[in-house]
Amino acid sequence: MFDILESFNNIDANKAKANFKMPCVVFTQTDECHTLIEEAFRFEGIEQPTFVKNRDEDMRRYVRESSVEIAIVELNESQDVTKDMERISHLLPNEASVVVVGKEDAISTIRNLKSMGFYYLFWPVTKQELIEFLKNVHDNRLREHGLGKKRQAKKVAFWGSKGGVGTSMLATEVSYELSEKRKSKCVLVDHNYLGGNLDIFLNLDNFNKKGVSSVSSASDLDVTYAVSMTRKVNDMLSFLSVESDQHHEHELKEYSRSLSDLLAEYNNFIVEDLSGSGQSRQDIQYIAGNCDAVVIVVAPMVSCVREAKKILDLLNKEPGNLRRIIVLNHNLPASATVMTKRDVQHYLGQEIAVEVPFEQTLVKNVLNGKRLYNSRLKSAKSIRKLTSEILGETDKQSAFSLGSLFR
Repeated sequence: MFDILESFNNIDANKAKANFKMPCVVFTQTDECHTLIEEAFRFEGIEQPTFVKNRDEDMRRYVRESSVEIAIVELNESQDVTKDMERISHLLPNEASVVVVGKEDAISTIRNLKSMGFYYLFWPVTKQELIEFLKNVHDNRLREHGLGKKRQAKKVAFWGSKGGVGTSMLATEVSYELSEKRKSKCVLVDHNYLGGNLDIFLNLDNFNKKGVSSVSSASDLDVTYAVSMTRKVNDMLSFLSVESDQHHEHELKEYSRSLSDLLAEYNNFIVEDLSGSGQSRQDIQYIAGNCDAVVIVVAPMVSCVREAKKILDLLNKEPGNLRRIIVLNHNLPASATVMTKRDVQHYLGQEIAVEVPFEQTLVKNVLNGKRLYNSRLKSAKSIRKLTSEILGETDKQSAFSLGSLFR
């Protein structure tokens, strides 16, 4: 017998199914994965996702121009899923839930991706399993549970072994390259509370640090306030710099860190400029416990190299897996220095990752508002290599498109 109530229930269910939306973009490597996802969405009556080739430039372009809620990243052709996601994570917005599809059947892969804030779906998968998995991810977003909500930015500290060795210049240029060329949202944090030249390197006219009248506790701050304390440099780069006549430097330092922690939820990178001479052992502990990498900038002078050695020795006593990137910056002509690259490496007991050559016209280019990383200066190649080191790219990847690995 025809049951009219059952008929109405079926109509309501179909209507709810038709109204269900799951905004999604899929970065694919294979036709097989593309077809399965397309058919699964069509079978469930869900609006089709956007399909984009898994190439770094295509990712940058899509993320820059579109709002992403759920991103599926296919890595079925990857030889190391964890390493590849570490390399391309900066291309994905922190607010998106990311599902990685791969063929690695290992608990370590799941754990590694989870620690980065990514879901992992083992391939091959059925259409029903795929849809159920994505619905759970979608439900987690609505309930603000699970992975993929407010992933933290990568934090990179730039530490000068001495004032005037070019730390601020390098921090600025890397921030520009990350934001302009790599299309990653970035915040440059100034830890010089009495002066500094970051506004000159950023080419900011009529710049004044944000005044702080009362240093509130971290629980009293929110992201809206944190954003209001920054200055927009370009669409993807912001600058955080504060000052106060009423508070000690250590208070302002903690305040800046509280703000940067809030901003880390909505950016890919936090670049901290620790170029001043007022850094302490507490700063070493902070870097070791809170940063993903530290760039130690040293000039080929005995005093600089000795300070860099002390810093490395202190870092080696701290727990954690902090990456140490040593940059040898020739801020003086060769005739004015007494140490070679080989001498510096021997004393530090660590390889120099990047060597920046001396540039007679560097200051002139900076004052004219030119970006060094994409200039014709010899130092441009070194700055780009430093960015690649921070991103964990190999020489081959920095020379070619990262997406070429996935074709």
